[in-house]
Amino acid sequence: MTNVTSPTARPGIDERLSRMIRLPTVSAELEQRGAEPFEAFVALLAELYPLAHANLDLERHTDLGLLFHWKGRAQADGPLVLMAHFDVVPVDESDAWTHPPFDGVIADGVVYGRGALDDKGPLIVVMEAVENLLADGFVPARDVYLSFGGNEETYGRAAQEIAAVLRARGVVPWLVVDEGGAVVDAPLPFVPGRAAMIGVGEKGVMTVKLTARGDGGHASAPPSLTAVRRIARAVDRLGPATFRPRASTAVLRMLTRLADETPGPAGHLLRLLGSAPLVTARLFAALGGEAAALVRTTVAPTMQSGGTAANVLPSQASATVNLRIALGETTQRTVLRVRRRIRDPLVSVEVVEASEPSPESSTENAQFALLADALAVSHPGIPAVPYVMMAATDSRHFHRFAPAVYRFAPLEMSNAQRASIHGVDEHVEVAALERGERFHRALLERL
Repeated sequence: MTNVTSPTARPGIDERLSRMIRLPTVSAELEQRGAEPFEAFVALLAELYPLAHANLDLERHTDLGLLFHWKGRAQADGPLVLMAHFDVVPVDESDAWTHPPFDGVIADGVVYGRGALDDKGPLIVVMEAVENLLADGFVPARDVYLSFGGNEETYGRAAQEIAAVLRARGVVPWLVVDEGGAVVDAPLPFVPGRAAMIGVGEKGVMTVKLTARGDGGHASAPPSLTAVRRIARAVDRLGPATFRPRASTAVLRMLTRLADETPGPAGHLLRLLGSAPLVTARLFAALGGEAAALVRTTVAPTMQSGGTAANVLPSQASATVNLRIALGETTQRTVLRVRRRIRDPLVSVEVVEASEPSPESSTENAQFALLADALAVSHPGIPAVPYVMMAATDSRHFHRFAPAVYRFAPLEMSNAQRASIHGVDEHVEVAALERGERFHRALLERL
């Protein structure tokens, strides 16, 4: 076999993604829906990508993990691992979607449906690139693994097992690429233009449950501090300023890179911010929203419960709080800070699950340069910019032993599209899928 650059990609990527979307692989509803949608998805992959299944070795890890192995020409130091997940989040039936979320409607050059962006769109552009290269007889320079999980949205047991298996086999990836950033407009509120935001680090995740007990009884004569009021006070004390802002190296590198692409006074301001971590931390915290989340651990109360009737004082109340831990912090320091802010020994703080923030991957290495080179092919003129991934990805199971882990889905996403992830009217442009396939094809060709 010889290595040939594929001149064209096969048509029909929109139809293939539509068929994937029609399978409701909702991992949070696995018990209700059963395994059938997930097994149907595995079978669909085999149907749509026959060359990949004929030429790559496939292993199943747990019920929901797929690991493809594509043997390279040389035994280079470490393989490339391309990651994605095929499960999706639930849909609120009360939301008004323009097209039904699991119909995979294609209209006016757009594919609509749950998973179009998160994460079946990023998965399909990987599979399309592999299939197209195989059709040309291409063999990668080094080994390539495709790691696909079916429960990323429920904390990724499949990917965790795949990472553990590779590590046990002594396989240390040279480069890992998972979902995360995208090609976006106005990467910061005060920065115009487009940029490919590549996550070089990932915030940690912690879920805590706050519980308080109190004397039950009739609601007509309540004590001054009921269980519900005690929990409400605890949640109120965990406001946005619970954690001090801190500009990580990744954020400063992001500002410096954006400054290189921004002319005039705005570029000068970005360059100044890139060299002033304290000023940057305070400014971003004041901006709020995504900017604030880049520089501090965030606290989001997500659930609360307590009580059995409208006129009965509950003997117990609870609240669930989700935290995204900033780079440079630890889970241990985070939970200590939560307890100190609550300042109530009668509120118990239980850590339900926690994972540490990742280390930062370099931008001064061959791996990041390879991502930038592939981007120059698929999205000419758009700079590769490092940033901090605020959500959790399956790649967090690799960053403890892999030196270069990056989080980037090579798809254009407007602000409205980014808002549709886990929301209403999730959709992706067919042209964006075609450029995403070209990115991965260029990445594999340039290994």
